[in-house]
Amino acid sequence: MECEDKVKARLHAIVSGEVQGVFFRAHTEEEARRLGLTGWVMNTSDGGVEVEAEGEKEKLAELLLWLHHGPPAAIVEKVEYEWKEFSGEFSGFKIRYW
Repeated sequence: MECEDKVKARLHAIVSGEVQGVFFRAHTEEEARRLGLTGWVMNTSDGGVEVEAEGEKEKLAELLLWLHHGPPAAIVEKVEYEWKEFSGEFSGFKIRYW
């Protein structure tokens, strides 16, 4: 039986605040890769940043904590998130563009 922290999951998050134009996506990509996660990050049309990440739930929880402050120039006002079922569809972590 797997330990709870080794269980794979998916995290979907929307980060609001002053999070565009401050290298939030690049830093998120770097942090996610450091944690061994897969998925993507992209700007939203309303000025936020959206994140879809998969991996060990423990590592996703670390990313979620990081999203609450982001890089030094960011001012995070709110992080909305939900846990989803792991799909294994991503091969790496990248920045998406609309």
